Amino acid sequence: MQLAPAQLPPHLQRALRPLYTLHGDEPLLVQEAADAIRAAARTQGYTERTVHTVAGTHFDWSAVLAAGGSLSLFADKQIVEIRIPSGKPGKDGSTALQQVAESAQGNDSTLTLVLLPRLDFQTKKSAWFAALENAGVAIEVQPVERNALPQWIAQRLAQNEQRVAAGEEGQRTLQFFADRVEGNLLAAHQEIQKLALLYPAGELRFEQVESAVLNVARYDVFKLSEAVLAGQVARVQRMLDGLQAEGEAEVLVHYTLAEDIRALKRVKDAMAQGRPLPMALREQRVWGLKEKLFERVLPRLSTTTLENLLHGAHVVDGIVKGLKAPGWPTDGWQALHKLALGLCLECSAQPKAARG
Repeated sequence: MQLAPAQLPPHLQRALRPLYTLHGDEPLLVQEAADAIRAAARTQGYTERTVHTVAGTHFDWSAVLAAGGSLSLFADKQIVEIRIPSGKPGKDGSTALQQVAESAQGNDSTLTLVLLPRLDFQTKKSAWFAALENAGVAIEVQPVERNALPQWIAQRLAQNEQRVAAGEEGQRTLQFFADRVEGNLLAAHQEIQKLALLYPAGELRFEQVESAVLNVARYDVFKLSEAVLAGQVARVQRMLDGLQAEGEAEVLVHYTLAEDIRALKRVKDAMAQGRPLPMALREQRVWGLKEKLFERVLPRLSTTTLENLLHGAHVVDGIVKGLKAPGWPTDGWQALHKLALGLCLECSAQPKAARG
């Protein structure tokens, strides 16, 4: 049974299942979901807890299997927690997890909680994950995307009986807050808690948030790709500066940008040969959010524009490897800025005449 994170609190109020599987790469949200399950279990008499962290290929799964059937003299109900940081239990683990799923059914003395990172499509189709999902409750914890972050911050502030001003001023405050904590939800939570300690309940002014909230943003090179294709110029500049400050490899940033340009060119060429856009995107393995971004920007990009961008990507490839090129910065990060912003402006929703 699959459950959305938002459905977990009402679910726990109604009933408690013997098996829960949490998977996702957002530590704060996974931790909060696991805490909610543990808290609900404690109210129903699950007083004992054992934790098993699966590490290495020689992990002893027999201890995990035995834990489900062994209770201390002082408890009649227990929580058995299985943490698999790699998301890959291996052959023995696959068999063991299927046994765990089978033994969980109808077991009212042991609650099993399995914690996993974000899983790829293939892993979600594996026999062991299917067994866990079918025998209990599986919850996929998705990250909070940048466009949803201001609303998430507002909701968390409300839990502390705080709020921003109404209207445009409040939106500016939330956007500023989101810029400071993007990609670092755990730090965002800590900054919200700090505001609750610094200021009383009620309305927060922009100046209060500006002075209190630290710049703890962490940037993902693949999120940079989405920001470029979305035409978010200011965000792209901020992300590039952040990636440079974090010590990200120039070649990885270049590879991500160049791959997008090459994919755009290949799809454009396929369309010129008569292929429908959906078919061309599938052939280039473009899907999800990037598929929607491609659909929006491709009509704006001429073949000549894409050829120029492709040439620019080739030039920047040399610059980040130490070569020089006329008309281009000699510094690798400056060259990446020029390439990224060149593509970003072409993808921008602004008409060319308005760009100056």
